[in-house]
Amino acid sequence: MITRKHIFICSLVSIVALSLLSAPTSFAGYSGHNMKGDFGVLSGSQPPPGFYVVAPVYYRYEADSLRDRDGNSVRIDPQGRGSLDANAYIFGLLWVSEMKLLGANYSFQIYPGFTDNTLEVPILGLDETVDTGFTDLYIQPVNLGWHTDRADFVAGIGVYAPTGEYEDGGSSNNGLGMWSLEFFAGTTLYLDEAKSWHFSANAFYEIHSEKEDSDITVGDILTLEGGLGKSFMDGALTVGAAYYAQWKLTEDDTPALDMLPGNRDVGKHQVYGIGPDLTLPIATSKKLYGFLNARYFWEFDAQSTLEGEALVVTLTFPIPSVPLQ
Repeated sequence: MITRKHIFICSLVSIVALSLLSAPTSFAGYSGHNMKGDFGVLSGSQPPPGFYVVAPVYYRYEADSLRDRDGNSVRIDPQGRGSLDANAYIFGLLWVSEMKLLGANYSFQIYPGFTDNTLEVPILGLDETVDTGFTDLYIQPVNLGWHTDRADFVAGIGVYAPTGEYEDGGSSNNGLGMWSLEFFAGTTLYLDEAKSWHFSANAFYEIHSEKEDSDITVGDILTLEGGLGKSFMDGALTVGAAYYAQWKLTEDDTPALDMLPGNRDVGKHQVYGIGPDLTLPIATSKKLYGFLNARYFWEFDAQSTLEGEALVVTLTFPIPSVPLQ
């Protein structure tokens, strides 16, 4: 069973500023820390007790469409040119213990990472690239996992620390300049006795502190991630379809922007994604060394945010490797 993770990828601050410069209404809000698509098939399952190294996760997000609150495409450039590309490189350390808390196995997880992004809008003469740099740190001080005959359950708390470079209105930010507290809970339901068919769902609710050196507070965000899959080779090989859905549940608190003339009601963003999910074992006839997971998403029905595509590739290694004989 492959382990999972999730961290921040990029901010829409530059998109908001761009919209304010080029139209009477801004069309996108501020993003939170949750990286859409980092969970997929078996998202509601904690890995077996042991120590795991995630090295690395590669995440790429490409978007060339900005959607307004009604889901209509906003063309800043009449010719439709312009795009945002973002990359993240994440490393993780996971310890799943035998210790029981509320009947669940206790786990501690930490994920340092690096990110970059590129924004291109030729009509405005923009071709901005943010160099790769250390991003905000994600820690799960409490991760609990329960296992039954026909279902697994997870629940816990995550914290995002503002360790990435951030300056209010800056053009080289690798972080979001705020603390985020996240609560999560999920399940994997096994649809047959052999546990080969399964459906999973994991919900994350994040709340945010005020951004550094500003009066901006990002609204609360709910993200749902999971997938439907089929496992083979005693669970070492899994194929399926993954999904995510994200909704901003409360408005951004932006007093400075609210005082500007014109209608600034951008709405609370939402976006959905779906795509294939594949996990392959890295093994010889005698040892299992790890897992390779690849996942791809196409986004749809976005409102007040970007709409694009995402690729997630993860390598996970149990330490030590697992004997097969």
